[in-house]
Amino acid sequence: MSQAPQKVAIVTRMLAHGGAERFAALLSQILDELGYEVHLITVLNEVQYEYCGTLFNLGLLKEQDDSILGRIKRAYQLKKYIDEHKFDWIIDNRNRCENLSEWLISKYFYRYARTIYMVHSYDLEFYFPRSKSLAQKIYQNAEAILCVSDEIAQKVKKELGYQNVAVQYNPVDVTRLHQLAQEKTESGKFILAYGRIDDAVKNFSLLISAYAQSILPNQGISLYLLGDGPDLAQLKALAAQLKMENHIQFLPQTDNPFGYVQSAMFTTLTSKYEGFPMVLIESLALGTPVVSVDCHSGPREIIQHEQNGLLVANENIEQFTLALNQMIEQPDLYQSMKQKAKDSVAHLSMGNIAKDWKNRLG
Repeated sequence: MSQAPQKVAIVTRMLAHGGAERFAALLSQILDELGYEVHLITVLNEVQYEYCGTLFNLGLLKEQDDSILGRIKRAYQLKKYIDEHKFDWIIDNRNRCENLSEWLISKYFYRYARTIYMVHSYDLEFYFPRSKSLAQKIYQNAEAILCVSDEIAQKVKKELGYQNVAVQYNPVDVTRLHQLAQEKTESGKFILAYGRIDDAVKNFSLLISAYAQSILPNQGISLYLLGDGPDLAQLKALAAQLKMENHIQFLPQTDNPFGYVQSAMFTTLTSKYEGFPMVLIESLALGTPVVSVDCHSGPREIIQHEQNGLLVANENIEQFTLALNQMIEQPDLYQSMKQKAKDSVAHLSMGNIAKDWKNRLG
């Protein structure tokens, strides 16, 4: 008699919008291909990314009733679902910063499964309770705390003293990216930034200021800024103040930005902090070089300076402006970086990352 497949639950905030959420969807595909029985548990009812397995959408219940009683009912339904399915593994991909609820979830909801906690940001407040002593008690018996960059892993070890910490990079589905990129192609000369328009994190204002000071507008090279968020009006006002309205295009968020990514001369990242930014590995996988700040964390583990892109000091408008200029003024270097882009992220392919997860889960 053949052995039943191991059952894995991936708990995530949603399956839309962010890099951590895209990771959860890709991981479900990897584990399904490896033969695991995969369940996805989402907190919010936002599902845009392609996934594999059974979806248990707590967000539907949240939309029906988000009162205190409704939250208690959702917690009951979550525990019931976990108890009924008797998961071998639970991979928690959520933000986790509430003291009491996280203690209850780890000690009572997850207690019979081997548990892996993912950390997707250098800002640890998103993933650990504010009480350091409580955080240590909650996660010290986890099977593993997986960080998406080595820099995050070192910070977790230093600040929280955990020993069960390892690095697990995000995968990129190269084949699917190329398929999506063909659905809508773009023409013209432009550079690109895309993501949630939250300037406190993404620092798009630095990009706009550097672009305005660069040679790109006079060279007829536009800046496309793709996404939605709370600071969109503020950034449009900055573009107008710098007299860049005719050179900067603000494009709405889309489920498929990859036609823009593949067609761009290069993509940019100016975040104040990150985890392991998907925008960089997606761009490189499509053969598009990148210009990025060296923020905490991720870019320095993805970009080899002047090999697949340019890496400059964080929050430095002058250096970023020079890097934008360099991509235009040194065409031989640019072409060399473009040719090396795809191979530079080959180690992050679905197949290679699948081997890591197979070794980890058994």
